[in-house]
Amino acid sequence: MSPSRHVMHVMMLMMGDDCKVIHCLHDTHRPINHQLTRLRFIDIFNRTISGSIIQTETDPLAPLKQSNQSPNWTAPVAGLISSLFAVSVATLTAVLLNLVTPLDAVGSEFIDHTPKWLKSLAIQTFGTNNKTVLKIGMLLTISWLALVIGLVARRKLRAGISMIASFGIFGGLISAARPSQSALALVPSLFGAISGCQLLNKLIKTITKYDLPIAYPSESRAPLGWDRRRFISTASKTVLISAIFGAVANKLENRKISEIRQTAPDSLPKISAGNGLTPTKIPAGAQIFAETPFITPNKDFYRIDTALSLPRVDIKTWSLQIGGMVKTPLKLSYDDLLARRMVESTITICCVSNEVGGPYIGNAVWQGVLLADLLAEAGVDPLAEQIFGTSADGWTCGFPVGAALDKRDAMIAVGMNGTALPLEHGYPARVIIPGLYGYVSATKWLTNLDLTTWSQAQGYWIPLGWSRDAPIKTQSRIDVPRRDETVRAGRIAIAGVAWAQQIGIEKVEVRIGSSDWQKATLALDFSDDTWRQWKYEFDAKPGEYQVQVRATNKAGETQTQEVSRPDPDGATGYHTRTLKVI
Repeated sequence: MSPSRHVMHVMMLMMGDDCKVIHCLHDTHRPINHQLTRLRFIDIFNRTISGSIIQTETDPLAPLKQSNQSPNWTAPVAGLISSLFAVSVATLTAVLLNLVTPLDAVGSEFIDHTPKWLKSLAIQTFGTNNKTVLKIGMLLTISWLALVIGLVARRKLRAGISMIASFGIFGGLISAARPSQSALALVPSLFGAISGCQLLNKLIKTITKYDLPIAYPSESRAPLGWDRRRFISTASKTVLISAIFGAVANKLENRKISEIRQTAPDSLPKISAGNGLTPTKIPAGAQIFAETPFITPNKDFYRIDTALSLPRVDIKTWSLQIGGMVKTPLKLSYDDLLARRMVESTITICCVSNEVGGPYIGNAVWQGVLLADLLAEAGVDPLAEQIFGTSADGWTCGFPVGAALDKRDAMIAVGMNGTALPLEHGYPARVIIPGLYGYVSATKWLTNLDLTTWSQAQGYWIPLGWSRDAPIKTQSRIDVPRRDETVRAGRIAIAGVAWAQQIGIEKVEVRIGSSDWQKATLALDFSDDTWRQWKYEFDAKPGEYQVQVRATNKAGETQTQEVSRPDPDGATGYHTRTLKVI
């Protein structure tokens, strides 16, 4: 210090009430006070080094000085916004290029590798909403990972950017590997990842610009603090742009699906009497109660499949190819199918995932070309054991060759209940095999049928533990009264449906409580391949009744009482319902 006799004042806090001041003269070595004891220093940050509590005497109502650093929440928000922006860019790009979206590709891949027990649980818990639940779950997972990315990026920006880039590459590779996709499917994911990385870089730099250590007591290098306005402005604009991109992508996707629907013909070729066939007429006696229509309307028909989104079928280029172990491979366009001899048959189909009394069953009038006719033209190798179907979305299944050649109405269906197949149910063509569960036969959006052996190919569900052979089991269901419905005392009708495709229903019995089984009244026996309605009436007094139903097929086999899960080859047991009478 240059000034002579410069005086430094040092405050020292004593254990008692005395506060001493030492006057140290620059040119003097003599302290003025020799009796200072039990010192405790106070540092310039207003923290007591030794642990003593300091009570500041400031105005409690005065505003606090704003921190120079951004709040902790900004980094996770930056990661979330950047990741969702990347997803929206990738989705819009995929829709514009008419490619599978990365979300759908990854979701479909997840479905393909989901264990059997988890798939069964999802169907039983969420029913036909299982795909919606999966999409919500994917978005929640992406959001959680995005928050982590933001936290990582604040500490190491390159690491956060690398995480988004890695997810983009992963999504691109999955997309390119999906059925009917090519290397071009890499583009949406990569483009989205690049956009997300650039945004993350900008947002993180905005919020960490003043995260440098502050030197005291010299002037701070961040006197104005972090740029809150710029961060909020950029984040808000990005959220808006992401929402717009998502809305545009959804609108374009819906428009393309609508265009596919519009390619379906308004009417199908007539079933003429000239070829020995007549259009189907449903007699009034086939329906004896109104709650369950004998013919299930298209809009109410169940839909169970693995497609996360409806396949984009171009009817102009679509074809059905029949190959494998045949003498003459066939390739048929949609018009080729419509030009062939058409048949019409009323057939009840059901899903193997259907629990006892479940809703995944429906009865429809199907129109199409007999599979036996096509196979006769192709010439089947006697060594062929199964017909292996492939869908436009890559799903596969296989059923015995004999099921197509044993005179049952196995067909390539192009129509359902008098109209062209709805897109949800397989347009332009699907397989219908009476008597077999859908997981081994009902290929929707059909593109290929290959004659092969059991050892050469396995359908989608077989490696997951489901049975290779899947004849539909004899079952029955109570539809009236509805579940949890309360009815008034008096004459009560209990009604439902029973089915045993390829065999037919001979008898349905109902049991009230622990009483004996009673025969129910059966509707007209329309066909062995359709369900059959039944009804039983009794006089009920107020109280609770346990109602059970069982069916016996025309081979004399009564459905088993033993309860089993749907896997591996269909649920069993008596449908039981509690009836409340007041």
